[in-house]
This record gives sequence, structure tokens and C-alpha cells, in this order.
Amino acid sequence: MATMIVDEQRTKVQREPRRELRKRPTWMTTDNGMTRIECFVLDVSPGGAKIVTDVAFDVRDSFQLALVPDHATRQSCEVVWRRGKTYGVKFLS
Repeated sequence: MATMIVDEQRTKVQREPRRELRKRPTWMTTDNGMTRIECFVLDVSPGGAKIVTDVAFDVRDSFQLALVPDHATRQSCEVVWRRGKTYGVKFLS
């Protein structure tokens, strides 16, 4: 059996800082605002967020997310990963 020795240092990838929000309620819209689905933001960074829903549903690849539920501004998002009812999204603008 051969042993391989690697002297190179691993480079650490610096990620964007995340802020944990402890399941802050918000909502997402699809179909040009016709469908509104309640969800919870677990954490958020300048480039994206991790969200979770109470019920499983078919999240489309892109949708609008209202980070502040009472505010009309919505953030365009794209789903980058899915794990059950938890989704990782990146902000498009």
C-alpha cells in the first residue's frame, strides 16, 4: 500500500457573514404575486438566505421573498439547494 504525503496548505474559502434570525416569519410570492406562501428565514447574508416552510410544497426555481413581511419591497430569489422543507436561496439583484 502506498502512502501519499501532501505538503500543501488547504485554502479556506471565506464566506459571506451570516446573521441568524431564529425563524423570523416572512412570505414568498410566486405567479407574479398571485400565490403567497408563509415561510421563515433562518439566516440571511448579503448574497442569500436560508428559509424553511411548515408544509412541503413545490418551490419554483425563482420567486419573490419579502424579508420584512409588512413592507411591499420584495427580493428576487433563486433556489440553489433543497433539503426537505429547507431551502437555500441566492438574491438575484
